[in-house]
Amino acid sequence: FSAEQEAQALRKAMKGLGTDEDAIIDTLTKLNVSQRQQVLITYKSTIGRDLIDDLKSELSGNFERVIVGLMTPTTMYDVHELRRALKGAGTDEGCLIEILASRSNEEIQRINENYKVQYGSTLEDDIVSDTSSMFRRVLVSLATGNRDEGTFVDEALAQQDAQCLYEAGEKKWGTDEVQFMSILCTRNRCHLLRVFDVYRVIANKDITESIKSEMSGDLEDALLAVVKCLRNKPAYFAERLYKSMKGLGTDDSTLIRVMVSRSEVDMLYIRREFLAMYGKSLHSFIKGDCSGDYRKVLLRLCGG
Repeated sequence: FSAEQEAQALRKAMKGLGTDEDAIIDTLTKLNVSQRQQVLITYKSTIGRDLIDDLKSELSGNFERVIVGLMTPTTMYDVHELRRALKGAGTDEGCLIEILASRSNEEIQRINENYKVQYGSTLEDDIVSDTSSMFRRVLVSLATGNRDEGTFVDEALAQQDAQCLYEAGEKKWGTDEVQFMSILCTRNRCHLLRVFDVYRVIANKDITESIKSEMSGDLEDALLAVVKCLRNKPAYFAERLYKSMKGLGTDDSTLIRVMVSRSEVDMLYIRREFLAMYGKSLHSFIKGDCSGDYRKVLLRLCGG
């Protein structure tokens, strides 16, 4: 890997008349996120221009969004997406849920620090001013990045938590959402997987079924996302991708965000889950749903 060679290749692809999109795709998708950051710096030092500005002026639409996303450091990409979800036209609740439910404590802490530096307000303040009621409280809880990340399963507590969830929902008239939030957003993963098993025995149904019947709207989506990410994160992202493409029209924001943010994390596992869940490959789904350079770059990120 030579940052200088890649920087020169990118400059060549954009210089003069027309843009060589294939060269841009080839160069950027074969590098990893830290190599792309090196190219960014080298481009500025050897060519004296800003690579992202150049890319933005040469590209457009969804293709541009993917390429600029690839050039953005991982944490900053999440920060930009959260800000867009909160401050764009209307709130993109799906984006807020997806990022906050799926990132580790350390990732969330980095997001919080960078968000504050970048925008001068805290992520929590922006969530509070843009969302409401129980949904707001779940997001604020997730945004603290304070989940227990140990692996200890306290059997007695697991029984108690499961009973608590049962009594907060299925067993009573109305739902005590706070109980759901405090258990689902703070306990460690191993413990909660045990809680879900016990819950199934007590309530005679899966925790997800109870959440669906007891809650609605954004709160339901948020708690379901938390449960799905705890059980099987790649399957959660496979479902996000499927829903972004199935039916009429494409939810490009979600499709781009998942493909860019997971391409170096767990894309192989997401592909495997996608195939198992929907009987078609992610590759063929993208191929049928997108076109042009946008399709080319997404297929490259998908691989396989």
